[in-house]
Amino acid sequence: MCFLGCDEEETEVGRQQAAGSCPYCGGKVHAIDVGSQFRLCFLIPICFRFKRKYSCTLCSKRLVLYDY
Repeated sequence: MCFLGCDEEETEVGRQQAAGSCPYCGGKVHAIDVGSQFRLCFLIPICFRFKRKYSCTLCSKRLVLYDY
């Protein structure tokens, strides 16, 4: 749920090569660390989150890691 006047800003914190290969094309996989912050009325920061996203360098597909 988003309030009136909310804003989310994402910035790339770091990028490094991850282990494994892309299941679609066999290319290298990059792990991208992304920091995001939510702001109320574009001024007051509410919360900060850090996520890690994976993507292929050749086909640029976003890869999802499933942990069983």
